[in-house]
Amino acid sequence: MGKSSKASFSSGTVNVNGQTKASTYKRGKNVVTDYYMSPDEKRAYEYAQKSFADNLPQLNVFDENTQKNLQNQLNAYTAQGQKAINNMYKPMLENLKTDIASRFGNFDNSVFMDNLNNIESKRSDSMSTLAEGIMAKQSELVNDELSRRYNYMNFLQDIQNQANSNIFNFGGMSQANSSAGTSFSNANTSRKSTDYMDEILRAASIASAFM
Repeated sequence: MGKSSKASFSSGTVNVNGQTKASTYKRGKNVVTDYYMSPDEKRAYEYAQKSFADNLPQLNVFDENTQKNLQNQLNAYTAQGQKAINNMYKPMLENLKTDIASRFGNFDNSVFMDNLNNIESKRSDSMSTLAEGIMAKQSELVNDELSRRYNYMNFLQDIQNQANSNIFNFGGMSQANSSAGTSFSNANTSRKSTDYMDEILRAASIASAFM
C-alpha cells in the first residue's frame, strides 16, 4: 500500500518591532488576512473617518458665524480703503480751498471749479477701484475659507489613505510569507514522498535479485 501525501497550508505573519502587524491563516475553507493597528494608529484612523464624515455635509455651507466673520473682515478692508482715499483727497481739497480763497476771496470762479472737478474725478476713480477691490476681496475671503476646509479634508483623507496603504502592504507581505511557507512545506512533503517511493523501488529491486 503506497504512502500518500497531502498538500499543507502555512500561515504567514509580519512583525515590526516585536509587534505583529498582519497575519494570513486558514479559517475553515477560507484563507483570511488580518491587519492589526496599533492603538494610536486605530485612534487616528477612526478620528479621520469620523471627522471626514461629520464635515462633509457642511463642506460648502457657511453658517451664521462664518458669514459674520467674513463680513467683518470685508468691512475692515472697506473701511481701510475709504480711509486711505479720504487721507489722500481731503488735504487736496483743503489746500485748494485755501489757495483759491487767498487768491480770489471766494469760490465762485472757474479756476476753483476746474480744480475741484479734477480732484473729484480722481476721487471717483479711486472709489470705483475700491469697489472692485471689495468684490475681489470678498471672493478671496470665500475662496480662502473653502481652501482651508478642503485642505483639512485632504489631510483627513491622507490619514485614511496611509492606513489603507499599510493594510494593503502589510497584508500583501503576510500573504507572500504564507505562500512561500506553503510552497516550501509542499515541496518538502513531495520530496519526502519521492524519497519514500525510491526506497520501495530500491528494496523491490534488491528482492528480485535473490528470486
